[in-house]
Amino acid sequence: MSAVRTRPNIIGGLLGWVWLAIIIVPIYYVVVTSIREQSSFFSENALLPPAEPTLGAYITVLQNDFALYFMNSVIVTASTVAVVLIVCVMAAYYVVRSRTKFAKNSFALILLGIAIPLQATIIPIYYMITQLRLYDSLLALILPSIAFAIPITVLILVNFMRDIPSELFESMHMDGAGDWRMLRSLVVPLAKPAIITVAIYDGLNVWNGFLFPLVLTQSADKRVLPLSLWAYQGEFQINIPAVLAAVTLSALPIVVLYALGRRQLVSGLTAGFGK
Repeated sequence: MSAVRTRPNIIGGLLGWVWLAIIIVPIYYVVVTSIREQSSFFSENALLPPAEPTLGAYITVLQNDFALYFMNSVIVTASTVAVVLIVCVMAAYYVVRSRTKFAKNSFALILLGIAIPLQATIIPIYYMITQLRLYDSLLALILPSIAFAIPITVLILVNFMRDIPSELFESMHMDGAGDWRMLRSLVVPLAKPAIITVAIYDGLNVWNGFLFPLVLTQSADKRVLPLSLWAYQGEFQINIPAVLAAVTLSALPIVVLYALGRRQLVSGLTAGFGK
């Protein structure tokens, strides 16, 4: 049989390179500018490497409570992701394994949360947080973040768990295993790609969240990184290298996390949607 020859997609390839340049150039500009001296920012070509690279901008940022803001973001993100994973894994297991009408209606109610925009609920959330006397605390950021992460997390986990063969559940049930044992020994290991997916996805959203910190906190010691970048912009004024150094430092952990789990992220997000 003669080999089938395919014509190269030249236009698609060119558009791909253009899109890559659109993504890479801003990142390159941020990193290069962050190692540039403030005095040479307006005199040197913005797209060329600096003649005298320096880490002075990073030192300036680290001396202005960056470590505190970083730890606040870590606490909020880690706490939110941990609670969301525990709650949603159990909820998704119940939705998949239960055949009751209550489970079906509960799943539909959870999915309704996807249609509710965050911005439309900020006033009720602010009122509830103040009534609970949680305003200006990290807990005021954690609780709403958990609530808004649950719908999409349950959806992804349910679609993944539905792909687990029912014969495995029946086999463990015949061996005397209960729901908790099946959840711990069967579902969690097999759903590990989906769990990693939602952990990365939810972590990205919480780490980059700006609206909740802006509305629900006001003290400097409760700032997270997105809000601190806004504060740095006013504090450093025309010190653009320092502002971009803060941007680089704040984005670096989440970029590394995404690079390590990008395959699981893509496979988990597409699991079950092709049926």
